[in-house]
Amino acid sequence: MIYATNPAASRGRRHPEPASATRTAFQRDRDRIIHASAFRRLRYKTQVFVAPDGDHFRVRLTHSLEVAQIARSLARALGLDEDLTEALALAHDLGHPPFGHSGEDALAAALAPYGGFDHNAQTLRIVTKLETRYPGWDGLNLAWETLEGLAKHNGPIFMPGWAMAQADAAFPLDLASHAGLEAQVAALADDIAYDNHDLDDGIRAGLFTVEEVAAAVPFAAASWAAVTARWPGITARRRLVPELVRDQIGRMVDDLLAETRARLAAARPQSVADVRAAGRPLAGFSASMAAQTRVLKDFLRDRMYRHPRVAALRDPSKLVVAGLFAALLDDPRALPADWAEAMPAAHPERARHVADFIAGMTDRYALKRYEQLVGASPLPADIPI
Repeated sequence: MIYATNPAASRGRRHPEPASATRTAFQRDRDRIIHASAFRRLRYKTQVFVAPDGDHFRVRLTHSLEVAQIARSLARALGLDEDLTEALALAHDLGHPPFGHSGEDALAAALAPYGGFDHNAQTLRIVTKLETRYPGWDGLNLAWETLEGLAKHNGPIFMPGWAMAQADAAFPLDLASHAGLEAQVAALADDIAYDNHDLDDGIRAGLFTVEEVAAAVPFAAASWAAVTARWPGITARRRLVPELVRDQIGRMVDDLLAETRARLAAARPQSVADVRAAGRPLAGFSASMAAQTRVLKDFLRDRMYRHPRVAALRDPSKLVVAGLFAALLDDPRALPADWAEAMPAAHPERARHVADFIAGMTDRYALKRYEQLVGASPLPADIPI
């Protein structure tokens, strides 16, 4: 499609490289992300439940794979570049610290005197600086379009924080414009995935029942009615709940495709530059679907994210991250040798260096290091490490 991002017309990489004989620029980026150390560490990073709190719950890695599957299917249906869309979906959560949003809140508080912390900007920092897999440069040296999509998948950025500003200064990303459709689709795929898969995990964990969801969320009630009518002889919830999730994902995908096609027909973009200059997202849900999904998000916020079993881990998780930050800032010799040797002499770089190290930790490594440096874990004893 003329509005898709063309890898052959990429703005290139910060550090020029010869083209690959077997892969496009965006296929190469996807592969670099998959092989990155930060991607592997997503296996033991919290999605909702502290990893690895149960083998069947999602973690950041499985969530990223599920987002990538939905995003690639959407890109194919819309005629977009599938590889760029997949790369953005796979990388979108690389910047999350251990313990999910609790860990991010703790790092943001610790770094408040030094410019703060934001997981989206940290993703840019990882792929442009912290991954050190190449002898010629820091970072993964991703294509401009991939970096732009990671920076702006949630929309234009008018007041970038320090980490985003540094990445933009090194390789300007036109932060004040919208990203291409591939990034817009990847962000929406993230919404589809976590809304539905968090619902699945919440039911599996016993935080609420499918009947309680249906009673509170009309969108879920309609899907549940369709599922039970389609399978009247099935009573096993373990079979019907996955069907509910599939039904809801399908309805959201169908709505997104119809609405995006209507917006494209109205805007008639002739290039990806026209998409960026449209002044509004050209991919999105209809107003009706957006309203329905807000009700689902509200239910998940109240009944899952604020559930006492989940909330009970929030403050202890923050204590782990805050304790690690204080201990490592006080004694950088406790860092691994290469990190200790690279410790900057003065703030804010000194504090940011420690935060970079902590943000890269998995949940279980953070707990292990806390016990070594600070003392007994504040998390409940039945959280496995």
